[in-house]
Amino acid sequence: QARLVESGGGLVHPGGSLRLSCEWSGIDFRAVNMRWYRQPPGKPRVMVAVVTPSGASTYADSVEGRFAISRDDSKNTVFLQMNDLRPEDTADYYCNAGAQYWGQGTLVIVSS
Repeated sequence: QARLVESGGGLVHPGGSLRLSCEWSGIDFRAVNMRWYRQPPGKPRVMVAVVTPSGASTYADSVEGRFAISRDDSKNTVFLQMNDLRPEDTADYYCNAGAQYWGQGTLVIVSS
């Protein structure tokens, strides 16, 4: 059974950085697009970034130039490097595999 476990969330000041990780197990996702989503308090979940098996990436306009998604298939892990964080980046961040499998989320709070 597939399992995705996110980590790396926390409290950070505006302008700071965090690196989220999502480790998968149970199913081989090396040939699958991996995505990060986020859900701000009281708002819908939206996609933030996607990385293909070849490493190509696409970003939401709101994070373009500040966030970077990457994957290390040898470690069954996808990353989200988040720089220049803003209060509006505060959300639960979720890892998604193949549009079907979800992690439990990790909370990011950007506040002074």
